[in-house]
Amino acid sequence: MSIAEVSKRFDISQDTLRYYERIGLIPRISRNKSGMRDYTEEDCKWIEFIKCMRNAGLPIEVLIEYVLLFQQGDETIQARKELLTEQRNQLIAKMEDMQETMERLNFKIESYEQAVVPKENELKGSREMDNKKKEAK
Repeated sequence: MSIAEVSKRFDISQDTLRYYERIGLIPRISRNKSGMRDYTEEDCKWIEFIKCMRNAGLPIEVLIEYVLLFQQGDETIQARKELLTEQRNQLIAKMEDMQETMERLNFKIESYEQAVVPKENELKGSREMDNKKKEAK
């Protein structure tokens, strides 16, 4: 699969894919006879994993460390698990913070709605009365 096809499939720019390869975030991509990158389904699985982790906010440095550990083989399974567990715990904490922020925003919005809607109704009422007075004249 060409870099253009992978870029379109995962909605990631070609420059980002090259960068991920250059820094070791995804394994080295094999090349075809013309020297163009030729992505395999295994490469695509790595890209999908990295995109998912990045979307969740995991730092590139952590993901590079994970990839390096993975490449070292089964003796790093425990280290990889610990790395992912720590990232999960950090993500849970962020989600709790975001939930608290969401609740605060909802409260503020509701407060504004409770203050604004009665004022709007009051203004509508006074306009209607003004219009009726004008019609009566």
